[in-house]
Amino acid sequence: MTEAAAQSEDLVAEIEALEEKLAEARNSITARFIGQERVVELTLSALLCGGHALLIGLPGLGKTRLVETLSTVMGLHGNRIQFTPDLMPADILGSEVLETAADGTRSFRFLPGPIFCQLLMADEINRASPRTQSALLQAMQEKVVTVAGENRSLGLPFHVLATQNPIEQEGTYPLPEAQLDRFLVQIDVAYPDRDTERAILMATTGTIEEEAHAVFTPEALIAAQHLLRRMPVGETVVEQILDLVRACRPGDPSAPQKVRDTVNWGPGPRAAQALMLTVRARAMLQGRLAPSTEDVIAMARPVLVHRMGLNFAARARGDSLPALIEDIAASVTRTEAAA
Repeated sequence: MTEAAAQSEDLVAEIEALEEKLAEARNSITARFIGQERVVELTLSALLCGGHALLIGLPGLGKTRLVETLSTVMGLHGNRIQFTPDLMPADILGSEVLETAADGTRSFRFLPGPIFCQLLMADEINRASPRTQSALLQAMQEKVVTVAGENRSLGLPFHVLATQNPIEQEGTYPLPEAQLDRFLVQIDVAYPDRDTERAILMATTGTIEEEAHAVFTPEALIAAQHLLRRMPVGETVVEQILDLVRACRPGDPSAPQKVRDTVNWGPGPRAAQALMLTVRARAMLQGRLAPSTEDVIAMARPVLVHRMGLNFAARARGDSLPALIEDIAASVTRTEAAA
């Protein structure tokens, strides 16, 4: 057996072992977060890719419960911040305090804020002022915060799961495009169907409730993130990702007329990077050794919807950005199939 063949066999064995572990983690999460398999898949994908996720949903749909369960199952130290208009950057990052020792000498000591954790839940992130929201920008991109002129590492892994209420916008500060782009995916949490709601009622209103258990450790999650980047991606999938992202930019020659007429701004290169990672994560979560074009279609909406904006005319007509993205993804796939 050649060295390349042996390395390929080792990679397959590592991926298959990780897939079994992910299946156990997924089952533990869905036992407490009932009937939202798609939401669980997307959230796990974000963690596997080393990224952050923006959860959009009405209050009471289990977003906090999901994050708490993820923290337990993935073995991560988690903190929660309730964002409010009076929240200040120091409330998130931490601050230096002046202390007096027993001998009378004084010195500054840094008190770390809640951002120093491995899984941060930023609850209703759009209720804080832009100044406070910006405190997360450097942390989300560089895993570092600067306090009193000193860079302080957050360590790895570090993930932000932020929530937003899509209805109540009074007294909120919409996230700027630069910060939205830091989120790997946007996850829409919808109402459960009737059967799911019945299952939720039965599981959460009795004397015994399902408990989550740790499946991963921080070190195991980091190893999984490295393994995911070694997962092979076929040339057809790579080309489809490029075709999809470029077709969503109104100024690109390959963009269809519908995009030119409705889209004000499109996704940048970070969207292609996000798709490249998330299609691998989806394949891994579904027990496959390589992603397919179906994975690109499935991940197009959560990766692109917060990285695009409709123009005024499209908003006035009531056009749907998610529907547009799904149409473009489907058309790009048909073109690839025909080729």
